[in-house]
Formats: sequence, C-alpha cells, structure tokens
Amino acid sequence: MKKIVILGSGAGGTMVAGKLRKELNGSEWQITIIDNDEIHHYQPGWLFIPFGVYTAEDCQKPKREFIPKGVDFVFDEVVGVNPDKRQVEGKKGRYDYDWLIIATGCRIVPEEVEGMMNDWRGDIHDFYTLEGAVMLRNKMKYFNSGRVVLNIAELPYKCPVAPLEFIFMADWFFTVNGVRDNIEIELVTPVAGAFTKPIASRILGDIMIQKNIKITANYDIAKVNIDEKTIESHKGEEVDYDLLVTIPPNFGAKFIEDSGMGDPMCYVDTDHFTLKAKNYDNIYVVGDATNVPASKAGAVAHYESDTVVENLIREIDGQEPKPIFDGHATCFICSGYEKAVLIDFNYKYEPLPGKFPFPGLGPFSLLGDSNFNYWGKMMFKWVYWNMMLKGVELPLEQQMTMAGKMRQSLATE
Repeated sequence: MKKIVILGSGAGGTMVAGKLRKELNGSEWQITIIDNDEIHHYQPGWLFIPFGVYTAEDCQKPKREFIPKGVDFVFDEVVGVNPDKRQVEGKKGRYDYDWLIIATGCRIVPEEVEGMMNDWRGDIHDFYTLEGAVMLRNKMKYFNSGRVVLNIAELPYKCPVAPLEFIFMADWFFTVNGVRDNIEIELVTPVAGAFTKPIASRILGDIMIQKNIKITANYDIAKVNIDEKTIESHKGEEVDYDLLVTIPPNFGAKFIEDSGMGDPMCYVDTDHFTLKAKNYDNIYVVGDATNVPASKAGAVAHYESDTVVENLIREIDGQEPKPIFDGHATCFICSGYEKAVLIDFNYKYEPLPGKFPFPGLGPFSLLGDSNFNYWGKMMFKWVYWNMMLKGVELPLEQQMTMAGKMRQSLATE
C-alpha cells in the first residue's frame, strides 16, 4: 500500500486530507495525519477574545471531529524530515511516505525582537495565540487611559488584515466603554500605509482617519525599551506606549529549519503556482508553511488545498503539476460597530471595489464598509466548522475572477 503523510491538521492539512480521501482508493492508498495537538483552533476567532465577543471555548474543538473517515491520525511531534529516505521522524517513531504534504503553519517568535520578552504578557501582549488573546482580554477590560500601540514587527505574518481589525475593534470597544477620549490608538507598521496594496491602503487609511487612529509607516522595529515604555526602530525612532500589542516575527515550524528544508524564517521554498516544494520531489506544501507571497490565512489555505490535491493526483497519474494557484485571497476586515470591509485579490491584481461573490449582486461589498460584510465575517465561523473542514463545496472560485470588480479603479491610482 502506498502512503501519503500529512504533517499538521490545521485548516490546510485537514482540507487536503478530506479531498484526497475522496479521490484515492482506500485499498491502495493509506493517508496519515501527524500532529501533536489534539485541539483544532479557530484562529480567526482569537481576534475577538480580547473584546469579549468570543471566549476561548468558542474557538476550539477536538481535531478528531474533523479527521475524515479512512484517514489515520497519529499523535506525535515531528522533529525532522529526511527527503532522501522519504521518512518523517517523530518523537515517538518514524513514518515512511511516498508523498509528503507539509501543513504545519507558522508560529510567533517574540524573542527575535530585543527586549520584547522582558515584559511579555505584562504591558506587552499578542493575540496570535489563544493564551495571548485571553490574557489581553484581562488587560483590555481595565484599560481606561493612555496609549495603545499595535506594532507589526516584520513581514510575512499570519492574516495581514488582523492588525487593522484589532485597532478598529479597539476603537469600538473603548468607545462603547466610554473611555475612547482618554486613549490614543496608533498603528506602527513596516509597510508604507494601512495595507500593502495602494487602493486598499487608501480606503482603509481613510477609515483610520475617521476613527482618529494614527499610523506610523515604514517603521522597522529594532528593540523594546520596557523601562521607558518605548519601541525603537533601527533608525532610532521611538514610539511611546502604555499597552503594546505586537505582531511578533512569524516563523515556520522548527523542524523545517532542523531538516535543512527552509529559508531563514523556517518556511519551505515552494513553487508559487503549483505549490510543490522546489527542492524536493514528492513533497507539497499548503497554508502558512509555504514561502509563497500570498496571505497566510484560512481562506488562502482553502484555495491552496484544491491546487495541492489536483496536482498530487496529476503526478500520481503520471502527469506534470499545473500552475493553478494564483495567490487568491479573500479577507473580511472587521471595522467595528457591526461593520466590515471585504477584500479579494491575487498575485496579479490588488483589491478593488465591487461585488462578491456574484458579480453585480454580491451580496458582499468589496472595499465597502457594511453591516452585511460584518455578518459574513461572523458567519464564517459556522462555515469553517461545518463546511470547510468537512469538505463541503463552497461557492468560491479557486482562482480569482475580475468579474464584479471595478477595473477603472486601477486607472485612477
């Protein structure tokens, strides 16, 4: 029997496993998922925990609930991969494979920033972990005056719109609690504006202005000075804070570096369009573990999973992989007050105004700040648990389409 081994059972790994199990004969192909965490986390929900919208319990379920029938689940921690031997090494054993799919996500590494760990979870917090989001909730409940600074340490990082969502939600949260006039909110980012693409950056930047949120752009953090409560850039620019909410450096899994398979940030060098590992036969990569220049987000993992499965089946059938993935990303951006903005883009085209997913009809508004978008965002949790992870087809095209988008916006920039 031939063996497919999937490392990681988050969004990408789970979706790939389900789709492969439907495509491959169970008497000929054994599919095994290896993971060292029994709990599946709805990571987009962590953003809402600091504001009391979700609890930790709202964002987690047993992983085995989503492991498809006919797929083996092995509870083990991966410590290395030997591509020459086609073997995965875990703490509990070794696992041979014919095909390997790496879906191990990424992790925050706050210790990469000098001084950050000196007051970690004191006045310096994150919401990119469940523990961090819960502890930030306790801090936010009683914060009633001072400066809240959200700093993005460097690119790439998971869910590029999450920092914007946090500052927009913070504006709403402090307003409804009657303390917004006593609090300054500032976004400190390494990019040139509110977003990496100009049209979306302008529109989102306008929302920040309306909400009296300051932005400090092109800021490359070097260290945190906890005694002075400042962050300092490599150019010596200082920003004061009372509460620092950080998006620390995001790295891939440690075993990728230990196996000599990754770039300096432990991401696997991956073909941008086929999603096959560039330097290794019989290995594909999905989700946050790749180094492709697409958003590290659940919707992207959904689109990528289709590419990985289609190309793996093609190779099993003796065909070459096709350049299918186009960097497609679809992201809701909560803006507070039960409103949200929606963006849809890929490698070639930046986010544009329009209607989604049905051209001219919507019901969602691209780059529009609307209540309907907000409810789309909130409904996504149900869709994630009950459809995406269970392999139910969604009305979302794998590749981005320009239908329904206002192309003239490109000419005005």
